[in-house]
Amino acid sequence: MDALELLLHRSSQPRLQAPAPQGASLENIMQSALRAPDHACLKPWRFIVCQNEGLNKLGQIFEKAAHASDMDDKSKSRAAQLPLRAPMVIIVIAKYKEHEKVPWVEQVASASCAAHAMQMAAFAQGFGGVWRTGSYAQNECVKSELELAEQDEIVGFLYLGSTVTKIMPKPKIDSDTFFEVWD
Repeated sequence: MDALELLLHRSSQPRLQAPAPQGASLENIMQSALRAPDHACLKPWRFIVCQNEGLNKLGQIFEKAAHASDMDDKSKSRAAQLPLRAPMVIIVIAKYKEHEKVPWVEQVASASCAAHAMQMAAFAQGFGGVWRTGSYAQNECVKSELELAEQDEIVGFLYLGSTVTKIMPKPKIDSDTFFEVWD
């Protein structure tokens, strides 16, 4: 798959199964994250790859957060199972580094670009994935369990694995709706 085809046909795949990327495929995914735009070369990222028992550990963090945040009973009962929707979850964190020329928002954008690059690298190698956020990405208990500083941000949880269903093409979006050209 060439790069343009990849970008034009990207589609999130929420139904995932084993196998997850491993070995050289996983290394390609990690290396693609490290090539994200990065003003002043701050490398304002932290990534946690959860697989096998790591998925259960993340589920325990979600469960603890659900109880600490007094979520509804349904959320509490399913919290521990959420990471098990894929064989791998990569937690993408913007690790803020104070810099006079690189504001917080730009560092979060850099981490977001890293998440996108990882998803594209996974797709390019035949894997599927979905970038999730939700209440746990903003949850103070989750941030505390991951030992994040106040200015750090969970950009998302990148669920990766092999697709269960056939990828259906999406309709083309009219670019004129979102772009204006100034000549």
